[in-house]
Amino acid sequence: MSYLQTLDTVVTTIVLPAAPATDRDAVFPRAAIDALGQAGLLGLVSSKDVGGMGLGLPEAAQLIERLAKACPSTAMIVCMHLCAATVLEKFAGETVRRDVAGGRHLSTLAWSDSGSRSHFWAPVGTARQEGDHIVIDGSKSMVTAAGEADSYVWSTAPVALAGASTLWLVDSKSAGLSEPKAFDGMGLRGNRSSPLSATGVRVAPAAMLGVDGGGFDIMIGAVLPVFSTLIASSSLGQMDAVLEAACAHAAGSKLEHLGSSLAELPTIRAYLARARIQADMVRTLRDDTLAALAANRPDAMLRVMQVKAAAAEAALEVTDSAMRVCGGAAFRKDVGIERYFRDARAASVMAPTSDVLFDFIGKAVCGMPVFG
Repeated sequence: MSYLQTLDTVVTTIVLPAAPATDRDAVFPRAAIDALGQAGLLGLVSSKDVGGMGLGLPEAAQLIERLAKACPSTAMIVCMHLCAATVLEKFAGETVRRDVAGGRHLSTLAWSDSGSRSHFWAPVGTARQEGDHIVIDGSKSMVTAAGEADSYVWSTAPVALAGASTLWLVDSKSAGLSEPKAFDGMGLRGNRSSPLSATGVRVAPAAMLGVDGGGFDIMIGAVLPVFSTLIASSSLGQMDAVLEAACAHAAGSKLEHLGSSLAELPTIRAYLARARIQADMVRTLRDDTLAALAANRPDAMLRVMQVKAAAAEAALEVTDSAMRVCGGAAFRKDVGIERYFRDARAASVMAPTSDVLFDFIGKAVCGMPVFG
């Protein structure tokens, strides 16, 4: 059985049926995450040498796209896990890698500091040597799967060397970690994207991922391509879901006094046509981003920046069009539009935000240093 067949079974039997309650009750989709782990899908990008599937970013993009079509909250959790797993696969010890590969260890990124916000590459939290341990202090503004993940790939300022940041593997049960307030958001309500604080959290020096001061290179070189492509894939899944729901509503709803369906109105078809074009353009860009990364093309990083911004902004417009097409009915939860409308708001304000990416892209096309 292929990984997509396995995924489809988990989606249809567990993820999709639980999605409305996940959103309504703002509950972490534990059953879905456990099922994905047991199916080996949380080890998708882990090496076969440690028991993982040994697959790559194209397969991860398909995984997230299909999950997001069913439950964007679940897709967000898995997206952040795969980003963290990318780091752990490169720098963590074998025991952790085997647990990730076997679906027994859920991880996530803890990068956006309360002090530097969406400028995730510049943490203001600290790490200092104290005897045989490293002591971490700082606060993160939003951490997906906060309190639910087994570990955090946590960023701080360097301990001693120059550089923008250093990354650490932090056990989520570490003394000194706290969740100041629970997540209760407008969208992605099940992803538990809460703030976290670290007060005197002690880790071993071996918990360092990479080298001191080398966090920026890992963030931008290894993780950003994965994160941007997977978030864009999540936006794609959400767009497909709302378009299917909007088209079904337009075809099935009648103007009885005219004896016609909503789909027979040219204005309705035009909204749906434009929305379909937007979604398909994003898919083309996402697939070209994958191709650029695979071929190590000179424009690969430009595509990485473009795809997240393009997908996030398109999702805003496509879900808005679906709301317009379905009118007042779209406000009802049973039509299946309003949840995706709310969930789609997140990608554009998720670091790096669309506005930050537009600035980066503008610098790149003008021949300026992106982070200068």
